[in-house]
Amino acid sequence: PAPPADETPTPGPVPPGEPPARRVPSPPPPPSEPIPLKATGPGARPREVARSAPPPAPAVTYIGDRPPTYEAEPAALPAADPAALDELVPDTALEGAQYGSLTLRAASQRGDSARYRGDVRRDALLTARFGAGRHALILVAVATGRPAVEGAHRAARDACGWIGSAVGRSYTQLAEDIRADRRGDLKAGLQRLTDRSYGKLRARALERGGPPEQYTAALRCLLLPADPDCRTRVFFGVGAGGLFRLRDGAWTDLEPVATDHGTPDPIPAPIPVTDAPARPGPGLPHGPGTAEYPARPEPFLFHAAFGRPGDALLLCSAGLADPLRQEPAFAAHLADRWSTPEPPGLVPFLATAQLRAKGHAKDRTAVAVWEA
Repeated sequence: PAPPADETPTPGPVPPGEPPARRVPSPPPPPSEPIPLKATGPGARPREVARSAPPPAPAVTYIGDRPPTYEAEPAALPAADPAALDELVPDTALEGAQYGSLTLRAASQRGDSARYRGDVRRDALLTARFGAGRHALILVAVATGRPAVEGAHRAARDACGWIGSAVGRSYTQLAEDIRADRRGDLKAGLQRLTDRSYGKLRARALERGGPPEQYTAALRCLLLPADPDCRTRVFFGVGAGGLFRLRDGAWTDLEPVATDHGTPDPIPAPIPVTDAPARPGPGLPHGPGTAEYPARPEPFLFHAAFGRPGDALLLCSAGLADPLRQEPAFAAHLADRWSTPEPPGLVPFLATAQLRAKGHAKDRTAVAVWEA
């Protein structure tokens, strides 16, 4: 057999008179190509070399030349009663939906001071859909209990629950009035429902043996028809907070001017309910609750707005309305984050809504509606 290619044959005997032959070593083999590493398994792809990217910009967590007094994250939990664990309120509530041309985002969270002291969140948030399809009506209610009052969070929750029940029983007529743009009927009917809810709050205060002026809450609501052909958004409520519109990157304060300047009357003695109640308004219920304790703490507010594509309507409690009105940098940051072509997801919306500003440590609730 022939010798291997990389070996030199051994020379035979050297003839006399000739110099011995020199053995030339074989040249080294050429370097082999590197073998690429291949992933194994179904659907495996060759791994790409990661390219260096510039570091992301630091997230903006507060507005101002120095951070707020309290830490950004929760510190203490509210005290719990083992016999009433159903009254515990989570630190943060988050909700969202999409119907027709509108996209809804809602978030409610404890303020910095409440997180530090272990106080319960006094802001309450209710989102509810009544009906189905094009005839559905969406209600968003935001309530804030009085500060430094025992049971303030219960009053806020009761206010949201009672106005939600009243709207739910009358949603068919309310949705029809919104589509027909019968604003006079809407305002009168919603004012009756609101008065009835505050009457129940005052009655509950008497049952608890406390002053009615403390067992109350600021209440702000939005009615949103699911019909894509109806872009009318109806606001109504009582008490402090904010209503804003974001259009073309600029905020407009839509807070309505109060036209009902009456002050609450003294609490009358309960009037027994008879079998012949007063004549109700069109499609709106009337019954126990309104006549007994009709007074509400502040004037009734009402506003109907038409949503243009690209608009964002913001309903919020005083904890967010105050820095939005008082801190230009705060308002500019929210406008920048919420003027994107697509509405933000739940987590990005919450991250923007919890932007902090020194001197503003209240609970805050934000409800935003984007128009497609």
